[in-house]
Amino acid sequence: MAHQRLSDFIRSNIQPLLQAWEEFARTIEPPALTMSDQDLKDHAHQMLLAFAVDLDIPQSEPERVAKSKGKGQRNRRDSAAETHAEARLRAGYSLVQLVSEYRALRSSVLSLWSKQPSVSRTDELGDMTRFNEAVDQALAESVARYESLIEQSRHMFLAILGHDLRNPLGNVVSGSSFIARANDISHQHVEVAMRMLNSAKRMSSLINDLIDFTRSHLGSGIPVQPRQGDLVAVCLQVIEELRTFHPGRLIEFKAPARVDALLDDARIAQMLSNLVGNAMQYGSHDAPVIVQIVSAPDELIISVSNQGPAIPAEKLTGIFDPLVRGETTSQAGAGGGTSLGLGLYIAREIVRAHGGVLNASSSAVDGTHFTAHLPQLHAA
Repeated sequence: MAHQRLSDFIRSNIQPLLQAWEEFARTIEPPALTMSDQDLKDHAHQMLLAFAVDLDIPQSEPERVAKSKGKGQRNRRDSAAETHAEARLRAGYSLVQLVSEYRALRSSVLSLWSKQPSVSRTDELGDMTRFNEAVDQALAESVARYESLIEQSRHMFLAILGHDLRNPLGNVVSGSSFIARANDISHQHVEVAMRMLNSAKRMSSLINDLIDFTRSHLGSGIPVQPRQGDLVAVCLQVIEELRTFHPGRLIEFKAPARVDALLDDARIAQMLSNLVGNAMQYGSHDAPVIVQIVSAPDELIISVSNQGPAIPAEKLTGIFDPLVRGETTSQAGAGGGTSLGLGLYIAREIVRAHGGVLNASSSAVDGTHFTAHLPQLHAA
């Protein structure tokens, strides 16, 4: 019996290879037990043929290295491996089960091929190397698609959860606010209603952060509706609200009398509130938080600064990552336990939505600074 190159062997032994792979797939519980033979073989046939085609195509050394890392060149259409990952996710496969299928497919091909007569050690090793690289590429595509779909579904769940929580929480806010304004109840009842109202408002803020986070990860980004207005007035209103809510903290505001700009007032207020809130939470209680606005010819600069322990360089690089929070000695006293760790991330996304950038710097001497650089836009 003549020796076959691996690509020819795959083409001429499709059915035995699929049968061996199907027998393995049926050992994966629970989803495989409920799937038909056709479902179990769904994309393995296309992948095996793709491996065979790949083996016949000459490749350069850079192409070989890229493929071995799962970064081989591919066309824009979904590959069989990506389609396979979607089908397996819908069928209930875990990521470990998905990966095990590729291990079984690799083992089936190589074990059956090893039983064929061998005439060239060089060709054999070359074909095995190329085959393993092709499987690695397919595996990388499958895992990437699987994880992407899982992440998307997780964000969609959070978005739906946040949206559905708004209505019942709105009822709590309205009811507690109504009770707090009543004149015919005791002072103790009014205090309880105010605590409920403040807690509900805090929960509403957390839900809004969650919705903004999921919206940005679902591809639509944080929406902004710019309109002409006074940036100084917007920032001053936020600062006065924070001064009222934190009467023991000092917030200094340095700005021109007026700065006309094309911005989304509500989003800029949200961004500033997040930055100042972060400064008060992690900064020194004995030093003021300084908010400054500078109007340059081509950009607007909004900076928030505070004194306190410096943020280590290794943490500063990821300070805007979602669900990342600082760790300082002042955290406990600042109510750190009521944050999702999304404030700085959302602040950055709001600045990005306006076409700007948000930077951070920190040192023991100069303190911590968050600086938003926004393009200077005016209404047409």
